[in-house]
Formats: sequence, C-alpha cells, structure tokens
Amino acid sequence: MRVDDFDFDLPTGLIAQRPAVPRDSARLLSVSHMGDHTAADLPGLLQPGDILVFNDSRVIPARLAGTKEGTETKIQVTLHKRIANDTWAVFAKPAKKLQVDDRVYFARGFTATALAKGLGGEVTLKFSVAGPDLLAALEMHGAMPLPPYIKRDTLADARDKSDYQTLFAACDGAVAAPTAGLHFTPDLLKALDAHGVKHTKVTLHVGAGTFLPVKADDTDDHVMHAEWGEITDDAADAINAAHDLGHRVVAVGTTSLRLLESAADEGGRVRPFAAETAIFITPGYRFKIVDLLLTNFHLPRSTLFMLVAAFAGLEKMKKAYQTAIARGYRFYSYGDACLLEKDDGS
Repeated sequence: MRVDDFDFDLPTGLIAQRPAVPRDSARLLSVSHMGDHTAADLPGLLQPGDILVFNDSRVIPARLAGTKEGTETKIQVTLHKRIANDTWAVFAKPAKKLQVDDRVYFARGFTATALAKGLGGEVTLKFSVAGPDLLAALEMHGAMPLPPYIKRDTLADARDKSDYQTLFAACDGAVAAPTAGLHFTPDLLKALDAHGVKHTKVTLHVGAGTFLPVKADDTDDHVMHAEWGEITDDAADAINAAHDLGHRVVAVGTTSLRLLESAADEGGRVRPFAAETAIFITPGYRFKIVDLLLTNFHLPRSTLFMLVAAFAGLEKMKKAYQTAIARGYRFYSYGDACLLEKDDGS
C-alpha cells in the first residue's frame, strides 16, 4: 500500500508533553461506537474471562550525552539494540562527527568506542563497562529515551524517570516505553480483578526504531527493526486457556500484539517464544489470536498507525482519529488511549 494512505494532519497542541494524573484518568475512546470514557472505565468495557496481555519490559535510561574524546564535539547517543554485554547499536547525533575507533567520553570511567557505522545515524559502540556495570552506569548518567515529539530543554528530566515507566516494568531492556501500559494503576487492576478480567505478562524490548519514520513510498519497501521478545510457558497457557473458553484476548499495546501474533500459529494457539521478531503488520494481515487492542494514538505515516488500520480497518481508524482530534484527545506516548475491536474481515 502507499504510505500516503496513512497520512493525516494533527495539531501540534494535541501532542501530550506529560501524562495524565492520575494515570487512569487518561481519556479512552471506544472506537466501536466512538464513545468517550476514561481508562478507569475499562472494567465496564470488558467482559469477565477476558485476558489482558501486558508488556513487562522495563525502559533503561538509554540516552547519553557525551563528548568526542580530544575535541569539544558534543555527541548524543540513544541505545537501541544490545549486541553483547558491552556492545550496543545506537543512534548517534551527529553521527557524521564519529568515525570508527573514535571514543566518546560520558563520565569518569565511562566511555565508548565506535566499532562500526551504519545507515540512518546508526553506530555500533563498545562501552568501557559491561553487563550489570553498564546498566548501573546508565542509571547514573543516562536519561529516559523520550521520543522527539516530547520536548525538554535538554534530556529527559527526573519526573520522566517514573512517568515513562509502566506499573508492570520488570525486565530491563526497552529503550521506548510500551505506552498503553502507562494508563494502569493499582486501583484499576483491582477493579479489573473484581470484574473477573484476567491478565498475564509477556516481554518485548521495544527499540528506538519504533520512532523512525517510514521513508519508503510503499509499505512493501519498509524494513522493520527486529526486537527481542519472550512468552513463557505459563503466559502461553493462560492465553490459550482463555481463548479456548471463548473469552477475548486483549493486547495492551501494539508491542504485546506484535509479540502475540509472532508467537501464534495458524490454528490460533500461542506458543512459548524467546527470539527476535520483525513482524510488520499492514492492512490485509489476518490476525490469529488478538481480539481487542488497547493502544495510544499514533503518528501519521507510522508503522503503528498501519498496524491499527490493519486491526480495525483503515477507514474506521481515520474516522476515529478525526473524532479524537475534534474532541481534543491527547496524542502519542504520554497521550490518551483508544480501545479497538478486530475488524470482522481481518
């Protein structure tokens, strides 16, 4: 399909710069009937026996500001894919200022050396510390890797360290938040439990590639960045048990959906999974396991808007986004949410 088919105009004033407080006060558009709700209303929109699938990936402070050693050149890097305990693929700005074997200084005892350069600002960096020591250095010197449409004077601030992390965050590795999970609070989980809605967790380490624009003119020419995910035996069993009883599988976020669809077979069974996935979902895709999707409002011409168009129908999603804009919903990572039902034709 033409990427232009997924374009729309969004007033910049609707791009959320901070999340709703409390989190479950975020607005929620039920796309099936274009009804206005809040995240706290979710129990009433689901049925007893439905199973929510959360992504428990934890965002690491993956954005670093440094200086090219021996110069005054400022270099900002965003880690996006782990290669080894001490080596990551990163996006560097300005990448043209870095050459192979150049060293970037971040703090005393914390440096990195460029091993290779790729396309689109990608650089492979080998750090001076590894494993847990590298994570500790990131916690001390790094900032949350906010997407470019969330504006800060410098890097992300102290509030973002908690705001840009879900209630379920447990497994270190994401460099972008699974933002649909940001709307959940302990009180909302209690209400869902009381309503008989079940839940389980999977892990997909969201990469910074999720922010990259689609530069191709046709969706067939776009290449997705691979991301690592895991579905345990227990999680697969819980999802399949709910599905077998005729209950709905509700993906909380596009990350959970992509992982579930990567792990599901043609018979609609979710298999345990521990591998990378680069699944790219566009209209025409036949969904195998997910029945409902809770997600935020996404960027025009993005792979995520293509995914929701595939799930609920392109025309319905264009109408939903027009409705959300007219009603003043807040967009993107810190914004409001929508609840989508799978299109009968998918």
